[in-house]
Order: sequence, then structure tokens, then C-alpha cells
Amino acid sequence: MNGEHENETENLIADVIDAAEEIRDPLEGLVEKTATDPGAAFVPEVLERLAALKKLDRAAFESLRFKLKSTGCRVTALDEAIAEESGEAGGRGPTQADILIELARSAELFHAPDGTGFADLDINGHRETWPIRAKGFRRWLARCYFEDTQGAPSSEALQSALNVIEAKAHFDSPERMVHVRVGGLDDRLYLDLGDETWRAVEIDASGWRVIDNPPVRFRRAAGMQPLSMLVPGGFVEKLRSFLNVKTDADFVLVVTWALAVLRNRGPYPVLVLSGEQGSAKSTFCAILRALLDPNTAPLRALPRENRDLFIAASNGHVLAFDNVSSLPAWISDTLCRLATGGGFAVRQLYTDQDEVLFDATRPVILNGIEDIVTRPDLADRSVFLTLEPIPEERRRPEAELWAAFEIERPRILGALLDAVVHGLKRLPDTRLEKLPRMADFALWATACETALWSAGTFWSAYCGNRDEAVEGVIDADPIGAAVRAVMATRTEWTGTASDLLGALAEAAGERVAKSKTWPDSPRALSGRLRRAAPFLRKVGIEIGFDREGRARTRTIRIITNPNHAAPEYAGAQPSASSASSASTQKTKPANGFVAPDRRTVANDADGTADGNARGGAPTVRANSLETEAGTAADGADATRASLSDSERKQVPLRPRADDPTPPERPSGRGWSARIPL
Repeated sequence: MNGEHENETENLIADVIDAAEEIRDPLEGLVEKTATDPGAAFVPEVLERLAALKKLDRAAFESLRFKLKSTGCRVTALDEAIAEESGEAGGRGPTQADILIELARSAELFHAPDGTGFADLDINGHRETWPIRAKGFRRWLARCYFEDTQGAPSSEALQSALNVIEAKAHFDSPERMVHVRVGGLDDRLYLDLGDETWRAVEIDASGWRVIDNPPVRFRRAAGMQPLSMLVPGGFVEKLRSFLNVKTDADFVLVVTWALAVLRNRGPYPVLVLSGEQGSAKSTFCAILRALLDPNTAPLRALPRENRDLFIAASNGHVLAFDNVSSLPAWISDTLCRLATGGGFAVRQLYTDQDEVLFDATRPVILNGIEDIVTRPDLADRSVFLTLEPIPEERRRPEAELWAAFEIERPRILGALLDAVVHGLKRLPDTRLEKLPRMADFALWATACETALWSAGTFWSAYCGNRDEAVEGVIDADPIGAAVRAVMATRTEWTGTASDLLGALAEAAGERVAKSKTWPDSPRALSGRLRRAAPFLRKVGIEIGFDREGRARTRTIRIITNPNHAAPEYAGAQPSASSASSASTQKTKPANGFVAPDRRTVANDADGTADGNARGGAPTVRANSLETEAGTAADGADATRASLSDSERKQVPLRPRADDPTPPERPSGRGWSARIPL
């Protein structure tokens, strides 16, 4: 009986086994399936089995995970799915990059017009503005991460987070202008004090004041130092005791240049200092830099390429270059762009098509022993000062000089800001009868001047400085000097560039004509003439280019302009001696050149005897005064007399804002006035 019962049980078990379906392990063949089906590892029963395997046999799980990863499976997403299957809240937790991106939400992001991402940070109750890629923002983000996790983020996580934050600043945030030291908004100027609390000075037509959170954004570059605490009620004349200026006119130009620096837009004239050793050129530059834009490296050597120059302009408001021996042509052109506004583009590193753009307008100071500015385009944008050597009995120890300057610096800067307030008030109604090359600078200086001196003081000093610059540049240019020499005894010259090159070489002499600076071809001469033409025109020599005759031969015509006016402002140059001008006053214009008479010449304007412009000798119209006295007078008048130091004018610095009358021009060789103290 018992045996039958046992047989029935065994048969029943066998029947159950036979009826049961075969259940395979979900992990069997998973690697092969995932290679062809990326979703095979995410099937629910597979996830359940993987979760169990991870819990029971971690070594087998990691081995299987590695094989799945080699097939291209997204193991990070697989880990999150396994964590959800096993009931682990949050999976593997947020990554370091995720934490950093979340921490950056407390910063206010924006981007500059060039696309650079910035962040406004709340630091101890004040706002700081940093580029997202700058060290300042990276340090702030790393500190926030440490405070949140008590750990340090990896470099890879920090870089990944910065990429995302920069993208959010560019695509999801507003655009704002970012300034260095000086900014402007809605007819107001803002001056970054550079202190630890990021305060600024707000300046408008009603006055100036220190504010905590300016509406404009400033960027702090490496090396920037704070300005001194401002004190109202100072006098700008205190600055003169720290600068080795030669005349009252020079001091006027220095102060008006400083007033231009405190404005948020150019053009800014280039301040060029020259003088022998011991004339305190470097100290002059350092004092101005410390007053207007302090920096740990106030004076620098001239960069060797455009990129370095524009990088320096992007990281500072005032650029001061010390002990400049010469200016190559390329850097002279770059300084022109910096003075009046311009950009520079270079290829971005590690890219083939992307560019890095630099766009800046900055005040520049140059100093050197020699006359370093010789190109007319830069000279027309410059203010020139010649410093006299300081006698040994007048020298001061540097420590004593700087200690005295630190005492006066807050009041001097306050006095300059008072003049800026006055200029903002008067600028809309300021007009000039004629505008120089640096028109905006001239208008701004004229608007500010009556806060410090009488009306017309700046214009007198500026025009006198420009006239001296014209003479200096022409003398430094061998072509300009040779043209002047050729036209000293003529009123007109017409011929080809080849003819003129020979005539100029004869006038300049063999030594100059064989120098490296002399043009080696007629085409090169034409370019040099076009460059020298503006300054030659200011001394009454007109240069024209034309095509004449049937062959359309290119010709150059040089004439002395009989209608050339005297210097731009009557007070800017002393009057001529009455004795020397008595014999020629009736026949000569103010510039000293005789008006050309009509002539009958043997050759036509093209230099040919038969009248068809096919070569030949150039046409020269001789001077009408054939006597020796007349010729001598022409030669004397063609060369403008340079005054000695004792004869240079002194511009009156009368601190009267209510006197609109320009300074009168007394008769005689020169005129002068002293500052009323």
C-alpha cells in the first residue's frame, strides 16, 4: 500500500516537471543582445536580476557591467535604472558638475556685446562682477562647493560646469556693457574707485558722489589699484608742483588731457613727453597714472606686437610706455587706432575659423629722449611736451615727492571731478568755429576749461602745440623737409614722380638721399607725399595728384598757397617782428609765401616741348621777385622762425569762469602772463 502511494507521488512530481516551462536566466546572453539592441539591458526582468546580482555578488556584477560598457551600453543610465529598481532614492546622487551648476544659480548672469559671459556675485553685501572664465569666478564657485560639500571639485567637473554656466549667460541672460575704470550711462559718468567694496563715483551735471552699487558694470583686471579717497574743494594747481612742466600752456594741456581721461569715450590724444636724461619723464608718467588709473605696474615697455598692445588696452584704462627709443610704422598705426577707436582680430588658439576680437579706445602716454613721433597721422592725434632737465639744487628725494603727492592726491582728483561736472553742464552748448582732428577732445576741454581758467585758454595752448608739432614732424621727415626746401624759392612745381624724386634728392643732399628712409621708387615717393601732405598744407604747401595729356600721364603739382592763413589762433603764436616784415608785408600773405604770377613757360604742364604729355623736363614757375633782396626775403619767409625758450608764450591761467573774453594778443615779438596766486 505504501509502495503504491510513493509511486503515485513520484508520478505526480514527474507530471508537474514535465508540465513546467523552462525559465532561462535573464542575464544569459545579455552582452550579445546589448551589442545589437541597446535597450536589452533596460528590460524590467533584466534590471531586477542585475539589482540582485549587484547585491549578492558585486564582483560578478562589475565584470558584467564592464562587458556591457564595451558594447556601447550607457552604463551611467543603467546604474540609475538599477538604483531605481532596487529602491535606492536618488540613484548614484548628483555629480560634482551638477552641484556646481546649481550653486551658480545664486549669481546673476549676463553677457557683454562680444559674447563674453559675466556673473554678478554678492560678496559680503556688495556686488562684484567677474568674467565666468576668470580666476575670480572660479575661486568663488570652488569656495561655494566646499561650503556645501566639505570637498573639492575635480578640474573636469569644474570645467564642465563652467561650460554650462557660460552657455546660460550667453543664451538665457541679458546683454550689458562692461567697463574698465570709467563708464557711462544716461548722461552720467562713473569712475570705479577700485576698492574692496567695489564702490564708484557717480558724476553728472549737478555734482559728484560716491555710491555703493553703480548701475554700470566694471571689470577688475590684474594689477588695478584703488583710487585715493576723494576730497572736495581742492585746487588743480597743486598738481603742477609734482610735474616738470615747462610753461603755463603745457600745464593747461596736461590738465585737459587728464579731464579727457575721466571721460568714458574718446578720442583721447596721445601724450608724448620728450627730454634729456634727468628731466623726470618717468616720474611725470607715474604721477599721472597714479592719479587717474593706479596700477601695480604703472610704466611698461612698448609691446612687440599688436596683440600684446590690445591685451594691455583691454586690461587697463591708461597705458603708459616708458623709455621709448623709436616707433615702428606698425605700432604708430596701432596707437592711432587706440587714440580714436579701433579694433584688432586674431585667430583664436586651437581653432581654424574662430577669431578673438579686441576693440578699445584708450589714453596713452609715451616718453622718450628723442622726438619719437615722426609720422603725421599719429602727430595729429598727439599732444607734445618737452621737459627741461632739473638742476641738482631743485631735485627732491623720491620718497619725499610721493609722500607729498599722496597728501594732495585726494584734493587734486576732487578738483578734476569738479571740472568734469562743469564740463557735463556746458558741453551741450559748447561750439568751436573750426574743429581740429581731435574734435571731440577739443569740445570737451573747451567745455571744462572755464571751471579752471578763462575762456580761450585751452584753444590757445592747443593750437600753439599743434603748430609746433607741424614744424617738428616736417623737420623729422626727409621728404617733407626736402619739399619745403624745393618750394622755398618757387611758387609752383609740376612734373612726374620720377622728376620730383630727382629734384628732392638734389635738395636733400647725397647723404640723405642714400639713407634707408629715402623712397627707392617714384611709387614709394607718391605714398610718402600723401602722408606728408596734411602737415605741408598747414604751412602753405599744397600737393595735388592728377593725370594730364592724351597719355594720361600721372603728374604731381606742388604750389604755395597764397591764401594760407596764419596760425589757427592768434594767441597761439607770437606776432612777427615788425622790422623784418616791413619790406614784404604789402606783397606777401601771412604765411610768408609770394602769390604766384601767371607765367609763359617753354614747356607745357606735362613737361614736353610739343605739348603731348610724353615725358620731358618738369615745369617750374619761377619766383616773380628776381632781385637778391626778394629772393632772400622769400627764403626767410619760407622757413618759420622758431622761438627761443625765453620767447615762448605763457598762456594766462586766470581761474575765472565768468570771463568769456579770450586773452588779448599784445604787440611785439612775444607775450606772456603769469598765474595769479
